[in-house]
Amino acid sequence: MMAEEKARAGGRRIWRNARLATLAETLPGLGVVERGAVVAEGERIVFAGAEDDLPAAPADAEIIDCEGRWITPGLIDCHTHLVWSGDRANEFEMRLAGATYEEVAKAGGGIVSSVKALRAAGEDELVRQSLPRLDALIAEGVTTVEVKSGYGLDLENEAKSLRAARRLGFERPVNVTATCLAAHALPPEAAGDKEAYISKVCGEILPAIAAEGLADAVDGFCEGIAFSPEQIARVFDTAHKLGLPVKLHADQLSNLHGAALAARYGALSADHLEYTDEAGAAAMAQTGTVATVLPGAFYFIRETKKPPVDLFRRHGVKMAVATDCNPGTSPLTALLLTMNMAATLFGLTVDECLAGTTREAARALGLLEETGTLEAGKRADLAIWGIERPAELVYRMGFNPLHARIWRGQ
Repeated sequence: MMAEEKARAGGRRIWRNARLATLAETLPGLGVVERGAVVAEGERIVFAGAEDDLPAAPADAEIIDCEGRWITPGLIDCHTHLVWSGDRANEFEMRLAGATYEEVAKAGGGIVSSVKALRAAGEDELVRQSLPRLDALIAEGVTTVEVKSGYGLDLENEAKSLRAARRLGFERPVNVTATCLAAHALPPEAAGDKEAYISKVCGEILPAIAAEGLADAVDGFCEGIAFSPEQIARVFDTAHKLGLPVKLHADQLSNLHGAALAARYGALSADHLEYTDEAGAAAMAQTGTVATVLPGAFYFIRETKKPPVDLFRRHGVKMAVATDCNPGTSPLTALLLTMNMAATLFGLTVDECLAGTTREAARALGLLEETGTLEAGKRADLAIWGIERPAELVYRMGFNPLHARIWRGQ
């Protein structure tokens, strides 16, 4: 029996002679083990720690010598809009030439163009166009990715988007979590009536999505250009009745107290957060809502207001880091570069960047019991790096030192 077949059958695989960044919360910092090993039985880790404590290996175990390389948990991109059709490069060019947001919108751009393109594409086409973006993340050691809908904005096309997202997890060896973001923007046919559209989201779209099991969570965009806190509260009330956890695009362009709203509903995460105030940070800390920072969008739209990282630290708010991969404001498919952006633009430390793309990203998806750290009982999702120290993963730009990516023991 080949080694790969043995592992599939539940055989033991041992990665030894490695340096580990376990990210275990029981250890300080990155949870470093200088001379360590990881043991997997089938899809699960059964040991991660010092090689001197390594349990005796069965005769048929596969042993991999890591030759001193670093092992981290597989990376997690916990905020993407990965499923879309076409691109909006023409809008980027227009903005570079001086066009305003309103001028771009009048020319048929903005989210309306993404809605039109997604509605015109079939599910197979959406999968085909999304796979290269997913492949770019996988090539950097990503083993879990969250994918939001939000460019369909009616039941048929929101469901199509979420089915495409689910299919990505069957097309590639990666864990995909799907989030319904029907409360993302107002569709053209709504004719400006936000209340009627939110009623449709709550009364038609979310119940049907939940009945089909297409979403793992519900998200919304709380902003002046999107929906009010009261409208988002209606969406969250519906999500809770349907048994779905919630997340929120909050305080990106103004302070509508979205962070506090997210906390009030026990949201898994509140994301963006450039305008969050101290009351919002304190509320998130109290409920354990993760702050997901998105430096790609900050960079791409030339924002100047940074998220209040010092407030999050002071109140003990956990911070995740994600690409926000989307066609309009963050066409970014490099989580390693995102870590560098989080450090250089927002002042996150190396430890915060690495925790933000592993342990805290898992927490932001409600998956910390399954993944995000190197600990016994968790999925054997690993990234093995040809580096001398973890800081290299944050320091370098445009360089990928991934040596091997292990997903569920393979």
